[in-house]
Amino acid sequence: MLLELLSDLVKIPDILFIVKNQGATSEVRSPLSIKQKEKWITIGDNDGPAHMHVDTELIRSAEFVEEEKPERTSFSVRFFNEKNERVLAAFFTKMYDENKTLISQRKNIYDKLNEKFSSAIKF
Repeated sequence: MLLELLSDLVKIPDILFIVKNQGATSEVRSPLSIKQKEKWITIGDNDGPAHMHVDTELIRSAEFVEEEKPERTSFSVRFFNEKNERVLAAFFTKMYDENKTLISQRKNIYDKLNEKFSSAIKF
């Protein structure tokens, strides 16, 4: 199911994948290619300038998150390890127009994906 969820996400324009730790942050924007070989899912072109490898054995859960901010709501799918630490996040960007109005088509994409996978997923 992890490959299926990531496969759906990489096809959506303007998804920002973020890998973050104490020392560095990496950001890669969709659309991207995706493939799996053994336990590794590769997001992006392995020979290109930016890509990531996701260890399927270490990702234990994912959660759809709507986070209230002062001027907007942030929409994301966050992936966690066995210690419930965030390993990867996929943020839905360009959700608002120039008037800070939520774009219904973008919200519908998020809602349909959330409905397909449910808001909290165990792998």
